[in-house]
Amino acid sequence: MQRSLALSLIVVLSATGAAVAQSAPPSYAAPVTPPMVVMAQPPAVKTDLGGGFIEYLFGDHARQAAPPPAQAYAAPPAPPGYIGVVSPYPPQPADGMDPRYLRQEVPYHGKEAPGTIVVDTPDFYLYFVEPGGKAIRYGIGVGRPGFTWAGTHAVTAKKEWPDWVPPKEMLERQPYLPHIMAGGPDNPLGARAIYIGSTLYRIHGSNEPWTIGHQVSSGCIRLRNEDVIDLYKRVQVGATVEVL
Repeated sequence: MQRSLALSLIVVLSATGAAVAQSAPPSYAAPVTPPMVVMAQPPAVKTDLGGGFIEYLFGDHARQAAPPPAQAYAAPPAPPGYIGVVSPYPPQPADGMDPRYLRQEVPYHGKEAPGTIVVDTPDFYLYFVEPGGKAIRYGIGVGRPGFTWAGTHAVTAKKEWPDWVPPKEMLERQPYLPHIMAGGPDNPLGARAIYIGSTLYRIHGSNEPWTIGHQVSSGCIRLRNEDVIDLYKRVQVGATVEVL
């Protein structure tokens, strides 16, 4: 009897285990792969430019590789009520020179004869005296402190696009300077040079017009190139030069 009960229990447990085994999910299930979504592509536009390098530059390859166009830049609006900076002088010339020193004809009541050059060092002006109580006035740059001078001399020579040969005194102070520099737009003497007596000084042009109206040189009188060309045509060799 006991043996029969034991066998019956084993049969029941076996059947139950089989049912559990059949209904339990597997311990590992492979991930489900989502369906692939294929985006519609626009039809390709074929070009026929003859192939070769022209095709490479302007064909489909070039259109695919070309970067997007740059966005236009718009300046921010000015704040309300803004009227800008008010200057006591007219707008400056494009070369940066102070407009007070622009060339102009002015009344002149000095005793000097027409054709004389008068250099007003403290006020940064050079006058070319004309007949009838007038003069052409030019803005100038003059010597730095310690390099200004005064005196009366004569024009001894005039040169167009002169070479620059720094005197030995300047080379001693600035040994890095060239011993000679051919004339041209980059030459410190500019477009024209007017030589003053036996001095080391010249009235000459400048490729730095923004220095007009300042103490900048080693004693020479500098004008912007447009002005020295104008003065060069007016003054004669032998004319008097008065430096004040």
